[in-house]
Amino acid sequence: MKRHTFLPAKRSTLLISTLAILIFSQLCGSSLAQGTKADYERANGLRKLTTNKVFKSRVTPNWFADNTRFWYRNELADGAREFIAVDVLKGTREPAFDHEKLAKSLGKVLNMELDAKRLPIDVLEYIDDEPNVVLLHNEGKIWRCDLQNYELSPTKSEDKPLQPLSPRSLPLASRPAGDETSLTFINRTKAEVEILWLDEEGKRQSYGKIKPGDKYLQHTFTGHVWLVTDLQGKTIAVFEAEDQPASVVVDATQKPLDMPQRRRFRGGRSEGAASPDEQWFAFFKDHNIYLRDTESREEFALSDDGTADDEYSGGVFWSADSKKLAVLRTKKGDDRKVYYIESSPKDQLQPKLHSYDYLKPGDNIPLAKPQLFDIAARKRIAVADDLFPNPWSVTDVHWDPDSGRFMLLYNQRGHQIMRILAVDATAGKVQTVVEEQCPTFFCYSSKQFLQYLDDSGEIIWMSERDGWNHLYLYDAKTGSVKNQITKGDWVVRSVEKVDEQKRQIYFYAGGIRPGQDPYYIHYCRVNFDGTGLTVLSEGDGTHSIKFSPDRRFFIDTWSRVDLPPVNELRRMEDGAKVCKLEDSDWSELLKTGWKTPERFVAKGRDGTTDIYGVIYRPTNFDAAKKYPVIELIYAGPQDSFVPKSFRPMHSPQIMAELGFILVQSDGMGTSNRSKKFHDVCWKNLADSGLPDHILWIKAAAEKYPFMDLARVGIYGGSAGGQSSTRALIDHNDFYKVCVSDCGCHDNRMDKIWWNEQWMGWPVGSHYEEQSNVTGAAKLQGKIMLCVGEMDENVDPASTMQVVNALIKADKDFDLLITPGKGHGSAEMPYGVRRRQDFFVRNLLGVEPRKEP
Repeated sequence: MKRHTFLPAKRSTLLISTLAILIFSQLCGSSLAQGTKADYERANGLRKLTTNKVFKSRVTPNWFADNTRFWYRNELADGAREFIAVDVLKGTREPAFDHEKLAKSLGKVLNMELDAKRLPIDVLEYIDDEPNVVLLHNEGKIWRCDLQNYELSPTKSEDKPLQPLSPRSLPLASRPAGDETSLTFINRTKAEVEILWLDEEGKRQSYGKIKPGDKYLQHTFTGHVWLVTDLQGKTIAVFEAEDQPASVVVDATQKPLDMPQRRRFRGGRSEGAASPDEQWFAFFKDHNIYLRDTESREEFALSDDGTADDEYSGGVFWSADSKKLAVLRTKKGDDRKVYYIESSPKDQLQPKLHSYDYLKPGDNIPLAKPQLFDIAARKRIAVADDLFPNPWSVTDVHWDPDSGRFMLLYNQRGHQIMRILAVDATAGKVQTVVEEQCPTFFCYSSKQFLQYLDDSGEIIWMSERDGWNHLYLYDAKTGSVKNQITKGDWVVRSVEKVDEQKRQIYFYAGGIRPGQDPYYIHYCRVNFDGTGLTVLSEGDGTHSIKFSPDRRFFIDTWSRVDLPPVNELRRMEDGAKVCKLEDSDWSELLKTGWKTPERFVAKGRDGTTDIYGVIYRPTNFDAAKKYPVIELIYAGPQDSFVPKSFRPMHSPQIMAELGFILVQSDGMGTSNRSKKFHDVCWKNLADSGLPDHILWIKAAAEKYPFMDLARVGIYGGSAGGQSSTRALIDHNDFYKVCVSDCGCHDNRMDKIWWNEQWMGWPVGSHYEEQSNVTGAAKLQGKIMLCVGEMDENVDPASTMQVVNALIKADKDFDLLITPGKGHGSAEMPYGVRRRQDFFVRNLLGVEPRKEP
């Protein structure tokens, strides 16, 4: 007889439910509470949560005229602030004044009670011959404060207003943001004016209008350009913000200016140039080069053979004695255009067809070659082009002071030959001064430096010829190397200043501090002869520098992804620390549950080279869980990309919040390491460093079992879109899920300069072999392709050709085309959400945004 056991209904239901949960948890790798609505809410609120949670991270010095003292303001938690004064000779840092006493005095004159920690002071102004007096700027008013008794009296600023830029120096755009500062616009005209900011692309952005007689205080940054226009849009004045806050006075004496859209040309002025003796003005007309007598106004042509397809244009380069003139003549290249349809224009129902100029690898490029003219004889001096037969570019045209010759920098197409050439001004004979040949590529886009030293007849030149990026000193007459200036298993990242009088070079270096991450940037000095190498920065992190006006001192701000900024005052002479200024206060950030990104190092494909990267965890991280791994990839050879400095929030952290471990690493083929490390990319962009990335992730997972390598995803945009898609073609045994945005999937379809530099010229079979279109049939895994229909950086057809190949191969895929958007459309809120959902659905195995 069978025996049956009956359980009460509630108890049986409970046991069955518990068993189901346990089984589900095992199947899902303990991912039960991942990808939920709560996770999405936490992820999408992370940026706001971490904003304004780190204090004292930045020191913006306001220097006294004697350059021995400066003050700065610290913004603190809960809106508090403090003012600090530093004496660089004494090495002291202390409150700029008694905040409590000043609060009482200022509150009395303002007829309000003030908190000493929240003084409403915009700017401090010290008077050099009155050390106990400070001027306090408050909402356009200025108070004179005697620091001995804290008595206040109203006064006027003695600052000279910021002068508008002259028409000849009108900028095309703002420079990258420098230190914080402010401008007070004062409208002294009888009409309303408008204030506009010129962004880094030269686009205007309105910041409002100012009525006659009114003032307007605008926060800005040094190097930012501001326009004042009338209500018809005509520019009245142009100002560039400087280190110190300043007033901008707009009055009736200022007339509307023309804002020409001038062509950028390295080394010359496209609109023409006067001779040094001011007798002649050279300019371009009807495709030829002309001269105008500045007194008689007589004009005549120096050339008569210019045509629309082979014209004289670009720069105008006079000899110092005004007797010779060098110009460029440029033969027209291909007129390739890329077309796209704007499906949903805002101003009409029907779609619009757009086009833009866009040369691609293999296209015929404009060929610029130098031409030499004798002014007195009014004739051309023939210049043989044997040493510059196929230029990618001709730049850095430079005359010797004695007018005996001019030099130029010739970059041959294919970027394997670079030459500094000298052209004799009498006979037109051309000689090589410096020659650089490379079996792979010369990285002209980011590792080029050339400075002519006229007083000593020398040239400073940058080269990777010994396997590392370094500086060399040449004899400009003989072309011989006098000495290698820098050397060692580290790289010069950029040159900051050349001091010809002291024969010293100030530069930024990577890998120069043994034991530190080789990508950390340090500030250094070296003599022209290679002696006296001094590393002026010290801390274990990456460094940025701000100089005192006389360059005797500098503020060194350094940080890491896992360490907020440290601010130190140091001496330029020897790099010695004068005093510590500020350690960042990140206590409020840590209270949010923010997880510090972890630096991680593992060996690359050769078993010896260190690969550096970062690991991000969710704020509710639980080491007992198993987390899918997602890699953010960008492997463009022009730079390195893993963050090295501190930020309160890196974008991969948002994705991690959904229940993932996010990783980034810089594999072989990227820049800022040795030449051998970089050369892996040569004719090999499909590699993308992925073999190094995989080994790095595996090493991390060996240390951290919570990383589930059965569920690995990858995403990236542009070159990262190319690389992420390639991961599912060449490495689909490791990567399972991919989101690829605006990828340059076929290097024949992308912009010419970027692709020919790394893939070489002429276009060979390797271009086709490494195309994601060609490889699409091998793709395995889940992929979502994204593209903006109006992408003018990477031809959107590049993505659609991958789509076509996947359809032909009968492959499943997701496709997101964003109407009206350009490059990087997947970084818009909708694209970000779709990317999040794709990984949650395909790596976590759950429907996104469900309740826990």
